[in-house]
This record gives sequence, structure tokens and C-alpha cells, in this order.
Amino acid sequence: MSLSAVHGTLSSLKSCQVDIGTGMDIVTDVAMDLAEAQDNNINPGIKEMEAMILECAKLDREINYFVDVVQQVTSEVNSQQLEAMFSLSAKVKEQFTERIARLSDAELQNHQKVVAFKESIKNSLSQANQEPAENMEELDEDIAVTQSQVNFTCPLTQVAMVNPVKNKKCNHNYDEGAILNLIKTKHSQKKKCRCPVVGCGNTDVKEADLILDQVLRRKIQSQKRQGNRT
Repeated sequence: MSLSAVHGTLSSLKSCQVDIGTGMDIVTDVAMDLAEAQDNNINPGIKEMEAMILECAKLDREINYFVDVVQQVTSEVNSQQLEAMFSLSAKVKEQFTERIARLSDAELQNHQKVVAFKESIKNSLSQANQEPAENMEELDEDIAVTQSQVNFTCPLTQVAMVNPVKNKKCNHNYDEGAILNLIKTKHSQKKKCRCPVVGCGNTDVKEADLILDQVLRRKIQSQKRQGNRT
């Protein structure tokens, strides 16, 4: 197999990661629906979905490890060193096995989408377990006002967010792609990334501080569906 074919395979694996991420989002949405249903029989279902999320996180990490190892090993040779190509498979297998052996449960628990799953379920259960208000019409009006006040616009792109993330430090939301690009740009300039929300005192936004905001994503999708119907 040529190095170009290897790189093509790695690109396919990275595409698979996108599909895995989409699947994890779908599982989280279904789990949130169960949590919001206030059904006493939902806990086993949510536990099963959490197990699915963890399995997906493990697969995602394994793909990351495999891609990293292959890139590292192939960077040591070039297409002219044909004799070295025969030993690549063994090197990749050995290093990949070592990396997988070090994969811990704690690392899986810290996977961004696993954290987002747990946060989303926690919020959904908290809302579902609240005591019903005596005046439901007044409650509905309050909810409608609150939802109308939610800002779905990314402070960076000035358009509706697609994949909103929340900053754990300042609780501000941004579109994932936009804030990650800003962080990368600032770091390349040897600068810290300031929160783009006007008036925010957070002067050092880090990727580790960002978690996917599945609740907000659902609200954005719901608003979009309502807009399409009207």
C-alpha cells in the first residue's frame, strides 16, 4: 500500500468520526426526550443510552489514537524508502496497542460529548421534576418570554448558532466552529482568547472550558422548525 493510499484511509476514518459525533447527538436528544417525559421507567433507558455514548466515545478516541500513530510512523519514511514500508504495519500495531492500553475510564468520562450528555440529562431531569405551578397559564407565559429572550445568535458570526457550546467559566454561548477558530488564531499570535461577548471579563477562553450545549441546540432546532411551518 502506498503512502497516498494510507492518507486516503485516514481521511475516511476522520469522516467516520463526524458520523459518530452525529450519532452521539441523536442519542443525547432521545435521552433528553425520555428525561422530559417524567416516566418512572425511563432510568434504565437513559442508562443504556449513556453506555452507548461511552462506547461511541471509546471508538472516537481509538480512531484518534490510530490516526495519530499512523501519521507519526509514516512521517518517518517516504515513498522512496520501500524497504521501510514493510515494517510500518507492525510499528503501527505495536504503538496503537500501547496507546489503547492507556485509555482510561476517566478520559472517556471527560470526552466532550459525554460531558454534554450528562449535563443535558441533568438539566432535563431537573426541569421535569419541578413541581407544577398552580397557575399553568402564567407558567406558560413565563416560559414563552424566557425562550424569546434566549439569544440564539453567535457573538462571533452574528448568525444563529448551529452547534452551540457553553463556556463553563462565564456561561456564554458561541458557535463551536467560530470560537475554536478564534482560539486557534489567537494562539498562533501568542495571545490569549478573550470572550467575544461585550462586557465579559473572561480574558482567557480555552477549548477545555467549552461544553456542547444540547439544550440550546434543541431550542434552536425547535425555533427553526416553527419558522419553517409558518
